[in-house]
Amino acid sequence: MEPRQEEQRGPEGNMSEVGEKKRRSAEDGAERSSDLSRDQLNLAATFVSDAQYNRNIPFDSSPQAVRLYLLYNHSLLHVLVYIFILVDLSLALFEEPAVVSLPLWATSAMELVCLLAFTVRMVHFAKVIPHRTFFRDPKNLCIIIIITLCLIDMIIYAALYASGHSSVRWSRVLRPLLLVNVTEGRQLRRAFRSIRNALPQILVVFCLFIFSVLMFSLMALKLLGKRNLTTIEGAPYFTNYLDIIFDLYVLVTTANSPDVMMPAYNYSSFFSIFFILYIIINTYTFMSVFLAVVYNNYKKYLKEEVRQLVKAKRQKLCRAFSLLQESVGGAGREPVVSQSRWTELVKRVQPSISSAHRELLWNVLDHNNAGHIGKQAFVQVADLLNIQVITLKSRPHPLQLWIPAVYDCTASALVRRIVQHRVFVYVFDAIILVNAVFIGLDEEDPLVSNAEWAFLTLYLLEILMKLYTFEPRAFFARHQFWNWFDTIIIVSALLATIINAALKSSGGYTSRQVLDIVFILRVLRLIRVVDTIPSFRAIISTLIKIGPPMLTFGQLILVVYYIFAMVGMELFKGKVQFFDTGSEDPAQEYCGNPMLKGSAFARNNYCKNNFNDVVSSFILLLELTVVNQWHVLTGGFTAVTHISARIFFVLFHIVMVIIIINIFVAFILEAFFVEYMVGKSDLQTSLEKKIEELNLCVEQHPADGTLVDAMETQDNDMGSSEGVKAKPTLMFKISSKRYRTMDGLLQRMFETETDLSADDGDEEEPENFSNPSFTPA
Repeated sequence: MEPRQEEQRGPEGNMSEVGEKKRRSAEDGAERSSDLSRDQLNLAATFVSDAQYNRNIPFDSSPQAVRLYLLYNHSLLHVLVYIFILVDLSLALFEEPAVVSLPLWATSAMELVCLLAFTVRMVHFAKVIPHRTFFRDPKNLCIIIIITLCLIDMIIYAALYASGHSSVRWSRVLRPLLLVNVTEGRQLRRAFRSIRNALPQILVVFCLFIFSVLMFSLMALKLLGKRNLTTIEGAPYFTNYLDIIFDLYVLVTTANSPDVMMPAYNYSSFFSIFFILYIIINTYTFMSVFLAVVYNNYKKYLKEEVRQLVKAKRQKLCRAFSLLQESVGGAGREPVVSQSRWTELVKRVQPSISSAHRELLWNVLDHNNAGHIGKQAFVQVADLLNIQVITLKSRPHPLQLWIPAVYDCTASALVRRIVQHRVFVYVFDAIILVNAVFIGLDEEDPLVSNAEWAFLTLYLLEILMKLYTFEPRAFFARHQFWNWFDTIIIVSALLATIINAALKSSGGYTSRQVLDIVFILRVLRLIRVVDTIPSFRAIISTLIKIGPPMLTFGQLILVVYYIFAMVGMELFKGKVQFFDTGSEDPAQEYCGNPMLKGSAFARNNYCKNNFNDVVSSFILLLELTVVNQWHVLTGGFTAVTHISARIFFVLFHIVMVIIIINIFVAFILEAFFVEYMVGKSDLQTSLEKKIEELNLCVEQHPADGTLVDAMETQDNDMGSSEGVKAKPTLMFKISSKRYRTMDGLLQRMFETETDLSADDGDEEEPENFSNPSFTPA
């Protein structure tokens, strides 16, 4: 993109006058900012950072505590906490029953190191917040109790193991609770807390549903129990009340339909009315009402959580404002924050952004070019910093600098116009579709094999033509996901195809590993069509945007899976055995347990679905979450233990499928609609308008005005100019509406219901906060 040579003026007037006014204001602010101590500035930056990342930790405001708090929130320490939690959870892979067995001393040493790390982290946290607050916080007490119980269990287990006795590692179910209670797990804690608060209303509907199941079970016992009917296995049909309750509960999930109905239906078509009414009332009506009640109550408490979150966020920003405020224009005027203090604050809060980016954000807040901002504008700083802005430089193409005569000639310009035309995109879309047909054909056919080289040549030609047309550094910018994806896939497919052809021509080539890679890369090329169809791209982009916040539910599912996996391994380990393919052991017909002879579990060859290690347990729990055939899986473990084992599987279904998965699905739907259909926030719109107003929009030819000249200083990261023609021109673009945390998405979902601008609670706070007193470190 070639920079404009003519002078650009914004709607505010001459850009040079605006820049001169800003510089004078900044110089005056620099003199006033000398009265602001370093400790006050650090404390204000800490408040803003907490508001930006929605941290609500009541830390001590002394300088020493603030420094410890900044260290506590260092990203490296956050990563280390998650690493130690991951190591602690992964110990189940090496403990009996193990996937890879390690000596007890090795696993115990690893667990001790993890517990020591959690203890050091807790001591660090205790140094940051007041002692009374520390011991009143339930999550801190929970972590202390978990560490203590894990140590006690480890000592007892090791002592019994050394004396030749077996024991149960009951403390393993506590390990995932560390993920919930660490400071970094606030979103996960919020999800658990919201579910806990919604449980009373959920239990009301659930009890009514269970009452309906019990009533229908009693009717089934009286209608069918005395008719001497049998199941397909020859067992008595609907003669035991507890079995009837379980079978009808399974019918609600449709896993045993129509099998459970067939004996009665075969006896008389009249009995089908009973099952039809049961399905309508319990499966379709009760389950739909249950989903509505679960999510409605969850959402109600979650909305209140978010409201408190937004209120705490505003209070922190007000406290930061009170530390930075200064008087301008004499007594009686409202306090403000100058540009110099604001700049120093942003440098501490987010040092990674460039001075150009900071200047742009200041222009959004100081829309009147006054050189200072009030409290109302200042409290938007955290949300403004969370908007992801891409800073670009419009550079001339390297070929235009090296061989301008060739690059600017008529033929070269024609090639560039062709690449930029939409017909160019349509042609390669058609090539992709034709390629899809050839991928489905037999690769041994010479025509198909040769066609693959032709398609690769065309794709490489497309990339080269785009690199010829667009500046390479802009083409491979960090935010250009599809360009990176396209290039990596094509180059990888070319290399894999060359290697495959070379190995095949060398003779004796029997391995299909390289060929499998080639096939996978060929299929992945078809994903490029998503980038060219606007509707597809919008949906996929929306899913990508809401993806990171949804990791909170992934952690929630991990916690539940881990707890049930640990319990399941203690209850059912070794009860079911899997035999490799080709084994001649007759026990493989009944999964190594004679009690499974003739069972549906053994007939369906479900032997690998067991609790013999943590990996198998997680896979089995996933199968139970899917629901299909879960009654057969339950029946297998009931047969090898006791009928009461059904409690474990029914409890898992209630917790995971009925509560968590329902909330997960409903939350995804609402988040998707919010992201896909709701317009941009007012602050984001203001930022885009300011970018366009200053003629710095990425879709336009940016201005070469005073603002850009002021940004191009030696202290920013834009680089120095190398001449008038090669001087880079800055442009800005809102990268997306992606949210860095779950809190951002939640605030977006409930922003119309959590507006605290007119909140009565805010009036309780004084208009101007008194600055905290500082004591020597």
